[in-house]
This record gives sequence, structure tokens and C-alpha cells, in this order.
Amino acid sequence: MAANPPLTGGALTQARILDAAARLMSSIGITRTTTKEIAREAGCSEATLYKHFRDKEEIFVRVLHERLPPFAEMLAELPAQAGSSTVAAHLTEVARAAVPFYRRAFPMAGAVAASADLLAAHRAKLDLAVAGPHMPSAHLAEYLRAEQALGRISAAVDPAALAMLLIGACFHRAFLTLFFDGGEELAGAEQVRAAVRVEQDEQFVLATVRALLEPVAQG
Repeated sequence: MAANPPLTGGALTQARILDAAARLMSSIGITRTTTKEIAREAGCSEATLYKHFRDKEEIFVRVLHERLPPFAEMLAELPAQAGSSTVAAHLTEVARAAVPFYRRAFPMAGAVAASADLLAAHRAKLDLAVAGPHMPSAHLAEYLRAEQALGRISAAVDPAALAMLLIGACFHRAFLTLFFDGGEELAGAEQVRAAVRVEQDEQFVLATVRALLEPVAQG
């Protein structure tokens, strides 16, 4: 497949601004991410920024749509892989991708959700039939139904519930990592903080998939 041509001119400037905004939203939060800070990070003037974007809200919504890893898109390809490898192997790869995705997305998505105007703008930009926060679990449930039809998952299992359990567990771990990161002053939290460190992600992934699948796998 041919590589995309390099960005030039206005498209390159827009990309630099969106990249800068994404870095700032993740590192200092949405409240402190002003247009002045975005322009400084992008290496341009605020006047240049406003030539390409109506306001800060437009930048934030564009970042959410264009600067997060393509997690749902990856899951959309999963149903076609039903019957290959093993169910455990596929779910392990899903969890390995989900935890870092939500860890990166949570600060930005949480800030947008806290603003009624930003949340409304975010919803308005979505075609909910093909995109939105519900799509990862929807794609995963579709894959699990395909595996169920092949007899590789018990017919007694609710694929939608199983998908929500895995995605929800990954989301929760991402939140806990962010919550406890740098929280050395939290008395009694040492054990939890150690368990949710990034270095322990693989152990979490394997244990979670095993716990979910052992009661439901066929054979």
C-alpha cells in the first residue's frame, strides 16, 4: 500500500496544532490547555491558530476524533478472524490494546465529558452508527457471537455482557493507573499502586482473560 503523501502548507500547520493540543491535554489537562499554550507548543502564533480553527473547543473535538489510537477500528476487523487462532489469544490482544488506549484517552475524554458544550459538540460530530464510545464493546460482542456460532464459546454466554466485562476491566485499570500515579501521599495505597503500574499490565491482561474465559470456553 502506498504511503500517504507528506503534509504541506495549511494541512501541515493544522496537524502541528492538533498534535500540540493532544500533548498538552494529556500532560497538563484541558483547563490549562489554552490557545496560547497550544500555539507555543506548536511553534506558531495564536493568530495562525485562529486561521485554522474557530476556537479551542473545535481543536479539542478534532483531537478526540483524530489523535487517539484506532482502537475501535482494530476491533472492527476482529469478527472476520473468528475461528482462527484461539479465543483467548484474540481477547488477549484486545486487552493489550485496550489498556494503553484508555490510559491515553481518559484524560482527554474525561475533560470533554465534564463540559456540556464540548460533549454536545463531540456528539454532534459522531455518526453513532459507526463511531462512539460504545463501538469497542459492540465490535467485540460481534466477534464473540461469531465464535459462539462456531461452538468455541458456550451457548449459555451473553456475548454483549462478556464484551462489556473485558472492555470495562481495561477501562477501570487505566483509570486506576492514572488515579494512583504520583499519589505517594495516599496512605494505605501502596499495594494498589504497585498492582496498577504499567509494568504490571501484561499480568493483568493474562489474568483477566483467563478469569473471563475459563467458565465459558467450550471443551
